[in-house]
Amino acid sequence: MKKYRLIICLFLLFTLMLACSGKAHHRRVASAPRYKPALNLMGYTIQAGAFRNVENAVRLTERLKINHGLDATYFLADDKFFKVRFGNFSTKDLAKKRALELIDAKVIEEFYIVRPEDYSVARQKQYGTDYLRESIVTTARDFLGVPYLWGGSSPDDGFDCSGLTMTVYQLNGLNLPRNSRKQYAVGNAIEKNELQKGDLVFFADRGNHHVSHVGIYVGDNQFIHASSQGNEIRIDHLSSDYFTRQYVGARTYL
Repeated sequence: MKKYRLIICLFLLFTLMLACSGKAHHRRVASAPRYKPALNLMGYTIQAGAFRNVENAVRLTERLKINHGLDATYFLADDKFFKVRFGNFSTKDLAKKRALELIDAKVIEEFYIVRPEDYSVARQKQYGTDYLRESIVTTARDFLGVPYLWGGSSPDDGFDCSGLTMTVYQLNGLNLPRNSRKQYAVGNAIEKNELQKGDLVFFADRGNHHVSHVGIYVGDNQFIHASSQGNEIRIDHLSSDYFTRQYVGARTYL
């Protein structure tokens, strides 16, 4: 009888250990991140120029893009000068070599190498995702009132919405694709009521379901975008009749 009681006790103890193990496993799964990172990080980038006049920054940007095949963008820096960033190099030496070649060709006069650790995304581990989201929104707001004079497929296209979102993300260290449809494809889908600062919102013109416009959500049901109406970078409301009709979906990359 004692032998049977011992066997029963051992069986119950083994069953309890399995149950506890299963609960612990369940807790680990439940605490897993909801979204996986959707974008590659920027490598080493070259920064050049310091212009009071935005047209000078535009000219350098276009020269780098058209004549030298470099992915370039201009932006308004904290010191209120327009500067140009271009390239995405795997090492600092490669970036420096390319910059020196451009100096020899008299395309630029001086340069600064932006390191991967200089971007906001590199500080996300220390300060959290909310820090990166706020940084993206701050960068986007810096473009309000700035003439956005390049990016379309022709000079008549005016502002380019996907060029703006790509630039804002790249300035924070995230290599967002150039085209709005590709941006839509690589992101993690979220519902409108799940939107957080820095997420992207997408729209379709003329009632179709093909993505043709994109903006950056900044909170309070508002987003910043390069508007084709009036050719300006501005803030609009998602709840407006027009954007409610055109809304396709939202994506997060963080």
